[in-house]
Amino acid sequence: MILYRPVGKAEYELIAQSDFTEFPPRLPEQPIFYPVLNERYAREIAEKWNRRYPDSQYTGYVTTFEIDDAYIAQFPVQTVGASYHQEFWIPAEELHEFNQHIIGKIKVL
Repeated sequence: MILYRPVGKAEYELIAQSDFTEFPPRLPEQPIFYPVLNERYAREIAEKWNRRYPDSQYTGYVTTFEIDDAYIAQFPVQTVGASYHQEFWIPAEELHEFNQHIIGKIKVL
């Protein structure tokens, strides 16, 4: 499955430090990691949230990556607004395992 993840500048830099192979651990105030199912929604988040938020250094990137279908199937799709606002909720403590199921590199669109 192809997924997308909007990120700010700090998160982007941590992904780059991993040679684009994993997403960084969540901060204490971030209990879930939420990759999204379509580029439209990811771009919307990057524009409306990341680019307007000081902690993102007013920068929004959209990343894309492939994840193992069998692994991601354990998580239900969450629709959180419009019909295309679909995402997975990965508990923060499971992010390391999630990263192990990324196929190839994380790319920046």
